[in-house]
Amino acid sequence: MATLRQEFVVDAAPALVWDALRDFGAVHTRLAPGFVVGCEMEQGDEVRHVTFANGYDVRERLVGIDEQARRLAYTVVGGKAAHHHASAQVLAEPDGRTRFVWITDVLPHEAAGPIGAMMALGAAAMAKALAALGPFRQP
Repeated sequence: MATLRQEFVVDAAPALVWDALRDFGAVHTRLAPGFVVGCEMEQGDEVRHVTFANGYDVRERLVGIDEQARRLAYTVVGGKAAHHHASAQVLAEPDGRTRFVWITDVLPHEAAGPIGAMMALGAAAMAKALAALGPFRQP
């Protein structure tokens, strides 16, 4: 299994970043606009059908939201990979900024290249969108 990690610090308040991350059905408008171009909710609030800018689409099932730890976990359902589980977490930096940590475990190992490349693009889109939230505004 390959473990992929993207991490960045953004000049935005942790509460604002968490509010955007935990909005599972708005990934295309709040968290990663431009990278994710569509998101439709299925089965209530548990599964989202995500369309990426490159035309690829997946179904992602929400595994859990931990409000206290500011952590969200999801898994890809029926994708090309045999296993794809990811989590993202919002951590407060001492200076008031936010550290965003995104970790994905994937099988087979060979899927790490393409998924890692997509994660790099996604992290760049998220950093840009989250920086626009501003450093000290509250939700």
